[in-house]
Amino acid sequence: MPKRAYSPGDVLSKTYTLLPWGSKWAAAFGYPEINETWLIHGQSAQGKSSFAMQLARELCNYGTVLYMSYEEGVSQSFQKRLKTFRMNEVQGRFRIATDDTIEELGKRLACKKSPRFVIVDSFQKAGWSYEATMELIKRFKRKSFIFISQEHKGQPMGKAAIRLKYEAGVKVRVSGYKAYCQGRFIPEAGVYYTVWEEGILRTTNKLG
Repeated sequence: MPKRAYSPGDVLSKTYTLLPWGSKWAAAFGYPEINETWLIHGQSAQGKSSFAMQLARELCNYGTVLYMSYEEGVSQSFQKRLKTFRMNEVQGRFRIATDDTIEELGKRLACKKSPRFVIVDSFQKAGWSYEATMELIKRFKRKSFIFISQEHKGQPMGKAAIRLKYEAGVKVRVSGYKAYCQGRFIPEAGVYYTVWEEGILRTTNKLG
């Protein structure tokens, strides 16, 4: 039997659960689905990790966040970032893991009351294949996976990360402490989320 084909009415009648965040986030990223897949990339020391932590803090308003800190572990720099963004204030909805394999993460997510949002930092350090990553996403369709990627020549580093970018509904590039949405939910070209205002001023002054 052939697979179902949808009519325009079928599509238009569908409803989606969107992230109900405020104007600060919506101005740059619109209102993506709460279970959308994200891919965030940028060069080192451009504000990528700080943006990821700010995003984690915001998402704690809508569910539990699991931060897979593969790259930094629980190092001093990671601790400093927790302090900067006062993550202790949301510790009831924020958890950190450092060495789960993709199979172990799957078991964790299959448990009752498992995290709604999973941040993987970084995709390269996790060492997952594209195929295994897509299987995980499809298995847990009601969860949001947010991948942080290293960058090479303006694009996510490695073929697997580039393929993953095409699958992500929200694509974000962080540069000069500005986070630009490049995905399907972009509200307006050129608009960005300010990661660190002082950093932007310093960068601008250097360029000037």
